[in-house]
Order: sequence, then C-alpha cells, then structure tokens
Amino acid sequence: MIRGLKEGGLVPAVAQDWETGEVLMLAYMNEEALRRTVETGRAHYWSRSRGRLWLKGESSGHEQLVKEIRIDCDEDAILLKVEQKGGACHMGYRSCFYRNLEGVLVGEKIFEPDLVYRA
Repeated sequence: MIRGLKEGGLVPAVAQDWETGEVLMLAYMNEEALRRTVETGRAHYWSRSRGRLWLKGESSGHEQLVKEIRIDCDEDAILLKVEQKGGACHMGYRSCFYRNLEGVLVGEKIFEPDLVYRA
C-alpha cells in the first residue's frame, strides 16, 4: 500500500504519456481513486477543489487509458503511464505544463475549453 493512502490521505499522481514520456499533468489520488483506476484501467483522481472523486475525461471526453502504474522509492507518489485521448489540460493544451518559467507558451493548444466545458 502506498504510504500516504494508509492514513486516508492524498498522494500526488503524475500522468505521463506512455509512448513519448511527456509529462501531462499532476493531480491527487486517494485510496478509492487508485482502486477505481486499477479496476477500470481509466485514470480517476480526487479533486481538491470539488471535494470529490472524478474520472479524467468525464466532462470533456479527454480520458486517460492507464498502461502502467508505478510508485516512487518513498512510496508516497504515483506515476501513471497513460494513453491520453485529447488534451490533458482543462485550458485546452495537450499538457498542463504548456508555459515556461517566463510565461511563454511552449505547448500545443488542441481544443477550446469554452466549447468543451459548457455549463
């Protein structure tokens, strides 16, 4: 069992493209999110802002199909190697890491959030 989950807590989960190695996003998982991810092969996370479990792509359709799950040496972080369908970032980019330190856009925008996340 992953150390941070033993106490009912959250652990960071990094999603990485399974073929290219590109880092797509950082989210958090609790025990239920990890269990559902393992059971379904689709990435589930805990949303700290919404206070609930969420399936990646549940509103956008941009899901993550999990190819491999790894844990770090301290057993307090998760790495998901995924096949990303569409964009990983809710801002419309393939990766959430689409800006450099100076704020220059370096990532690829692949969808318009206003068209995907209609209220």
